[in-house]
Amino acid sequence: MSNRKLPFDKAKLEEIASKWPTPFHLYDAKGIRDNAKRLKKAFSWNKGFREYFAVKAAPNPYLMKLLKEFDFGSDCSSMAELVLSEKVGNVGEAIMFTSNDTPAEEFKKAWELGAIINLDDITHWDFLCESVGAKTEADFADRVMCCRYNPGPLKGGNAIIGKPEEAKYGFTREQLFECYSKMKAAGVKRFGIHTMVASNELDPEYIIDTAKLLFSLVAEITAQTGVEFEFVNIGGGIGIAYKPEQKAMSLERVGEGIEEAYKQIIDGNGLKPIKLYMECGRSITGPYGYLISKVRHIKNTYRLYAGLDACMSNLMRPALYGAYHEIVVPGKENSGDTSVYDVTGSLCENNDKFAIQRLLPVMERGDFVVICDAGAHGHAMGFQYNGKLRSAELLLEEDGSVTEIRRAETLDDYFATLDFSKL
Repeated sequence: MSNRKLPFDKAKLEEIASKWPTPFHLYDAKGIRDNAKRLKKAFSWNKGFREYFAVKAAPNPYLMKLLKEFDFGSDCSSMAELVLSEKVGNVGEAIMFTSNDTPAEEFKKAWELGAIINLDDITHWDFLCESVGAKTEADFADRVMCCRYNPGPLKGGNAIIGKPEEAKYGFTREQLFECYSKMKAAGVKRFGIHTMVASNELDPEYIIDTAKLLFSLVAEITAQTGVEFEFVNIGGGIGIAYKPEQKAMSLERVGEGIEEAYKQIIDGNGLKPIKLYMECGRSITGPYGYLISKVRHIKNTYRLYAGLDACMSNLMRPALYGAYHEIVVPGKENSGDTSVYDVTGSLCENNDKFAIQRLLPVMERGDFVVICDAGAHGHAMGFQYNGKLRSAELLLEEDGSVTEIRRAETLDDYFATLDFSKL
């Protein structure tokens, strides 16, 4: 069973649920703030360091505003994410716009906001210029342009993101040299480079090696094209320890290792100082979000099932990836009375399971069930299949107060795009 310590107890959940019925997502503000401080400290050796929070992980303006306290920018990949960033005051170079198969209107919006534009393909340079009407050197006077590198077989991926050579993202090595030369010839003077080749990675050496790869590439591109880089964005991909036996990645080790590589490659080649950027999402909010549910039914057939009032539309990672999330039954953490359950939701899909054959305290109808590490790619990946309504999001402050940062959907929301009068 889980030994996870929660930032709330059963009594607190009863208090919250008296106002906001389950299921709901609950975020720990103190945990997120402390984590943000730790990340900044690990990279304090780099004066230009900046984290661009991956909005897709938890696209809620209240969480984005919280992270803005630490000068975190926004990593955006869609129109909605750009608008969210704008709403919380992250504009200009506080936005890293990284998309793929990008429509013209999204390039226009990013351009209007003054975002750093991170191209995904060599053909996107001409498409961008056409989309925003950029034709002269003056149009690029203070623009920051970046390219996303796909190292192909030079760098192994992992189970979630797959092999880089099979991924749809990014430039080949040869295309990078060509595109940076084209951008320089067009009048661009400010450049960055980016890659993202893993997701939920727990080995710090993998992240360090990614930085080494980009630092070396910067030195080569500069030597061959004369392009000088302002920043290197090593992407995100830092994972969290979902399983009890896993060890969380040491941010301190990542910071130290990248600093050593920086001194060796950037300083060693006499390059100008370069800012280090990251775009973590999961590791920032993931461990500090919880899906709070209640047991609705206990079913005993070929297996013992604990049926919850939440379903995979509230957290689809277990069904989509076979992902593991720890489960806590508040008030029964130390119970010696246990059973093995499949923990399920009410969706008409047999893979609507949060856990399979999991040893848990004996449960009854009405028991709270806390599904941990749901603070990223949880509510964000919600959907409405079976007419399921997306749940509320709540923020728990250090003083115990709770703020509703997104209300639960209603049937009126579900039917809002339909016009029954035409039936």
